[in-house]
Amino acid sequence: MKIYLVLLLQWGIWSGYTFTEWLSKHDHPLYNGMMFMIFLYLAIKSGNYIIKSIPKTLFTTLMSLSIYVSFYLVMALF
Repeated sequence: MKIYLVLLLQWGIWSGYTFTEWLSKHDHPLYNGMMFMIFLYLAIKSGNYIIKSIPKTLFTTLMSLSIYVSFYLVMALF
């Protein structure tokens, strides 16, 4: 149940990243990369706070990020 909660929380974080990326669409790509690293750090720290296991947190974060990227790519095609 904790992993499901972290997945939902991290999807919210990735949605926030998408929104801020949309707001800053004229920024330099370096700044978007730094912003992504900040959101990734936030996702890992919040996941580790709930799960309390670094390997499970990293796995869950990679899983939520891969699902986010797949949805992002599918929506970009349409």
